[in-house]
Amino acid sequence: MENGPLQSYRSMVADGHIRPDPAQLLAAGKLELLANRLAQYDAPAKSDFFSFFGGKRGEVPEGLYMFGGVGRGKTMLMDLFFEDVPFAPKRRVHFHEFMAEVHELIARFRSLHEGDPIPATAQAIVSEARLLCFDELHVTDIADAMILGRLFKGLFEAGLVMVATSNLQPGELYKDGLNRPLFEPFIEILEDRMDVLQLEAAADYRLEKLQGAQLYFTPAGKKSAKAMRETFTRLTGYKKGRPATLKVKSREIAIPETAMGVALFDFDDLCGQPLGAHDYLVIAHAYHILMIENVPVMKPEHRNQARRFVNLIDTLYDAGVRLVLSAQAQPDALYAIGDGAELFERTASRLIEMRSKDYLARARPGAAPDGAG
Repeated sequence: MENGPLQSYRSMVADGHIRPDPAQLLAAGKLELLANRLAQYDAPAKSDFFSFFGGKRGEVPEGLYMFGGVGRGKTMLMDLFFEDVPFAPKRRVHFHEFMAEVHELIARFRSLHEGDPIPATAQAIVSEARLLCFDELHVTDIADAMILGRLFKGLFEAGLVMVATSNLQPGELYKDGLNRPLFEPFIEILEDRMDVLQLEAAADYRLEKLQGAQLYFTPAGKKSAKAMRETFTRLTGYKKGRPATLKVKSREIAIPETAMGVALFDFDDLCGQPLGAHDYLVIAHAYHILMIENVPVMKPEHRNQARRFVNLIDTLYDAGVRLVLSAQAQPDALYAIGDGAELFERTASRLIEMRSKDYLARARPGAAPDGAG
């Protein structure tokens, strides 16, 4: 197809935005084939939902499951595919966010109806999207593990097509988890319905872009704003950023601009709003790199913003998220006086550590030995 993911990948290489990589080229080719098949695929209408749990399925295109180490380009490739594929309805979502929505749907159906809520939950999902692109598919929660097999059996039977990135090959998911035999049907479904591709590359490209680069700009202002914009452009491979939303229970968090696993915020977006630790955790799970502009020097009357900033940095640090930031002053001067100022000393220390080579190179907790994402 014209202007498909393979052509987009080749254009990025030709323009010098990324280096050529054989493993990435192979993955781009597989995504191109899937895009071509989707162009010929007539997904079942909502009324064709009779096939759930045992019905006959049509010729549903085989999805793609890409796994590998940190910074190998999995998210970049999936985003190229999602942007280029002319198929609707489609949705790109972080797997952690998706499962939170699933549990909300299950609770809602249980409150209204007796019986098994899984078929109705699956129907609600496919009514919104026939193509699902998952970033960072991993399973650590037993509540997720126990329902995934039945849920995805229903989704695939209904004609869902899926593309996913993960740290782990399917057989390693939820390894040593409680009641893992009940999870194994999900592994079998992934291996049966998806092309599983290991994406190994010679380098961690995301780390290469960050190491040696300036990650903390001060003072905040026009010069820093220009530098932050240039950094965003370079980190995203010159892809155009777009606004997005993350769902947290019944609420939505607005993401001002995101592309290729990088999200750009203003300080007020994150700390001037009534966001809590769980909100920050959802954001940390959704993006590999966070960029935050215009962090002010906070005074005693800004204690709420300072407290949120402490919670935010703690969450990003624990999750291994990489941070680029523009601020009005150096970390130790951002909140020197006021309630909780003594706790801010740790935050200042972490802001310095998060620029170090050791921090940038470390994987997210819970990732495979060779890294995440």
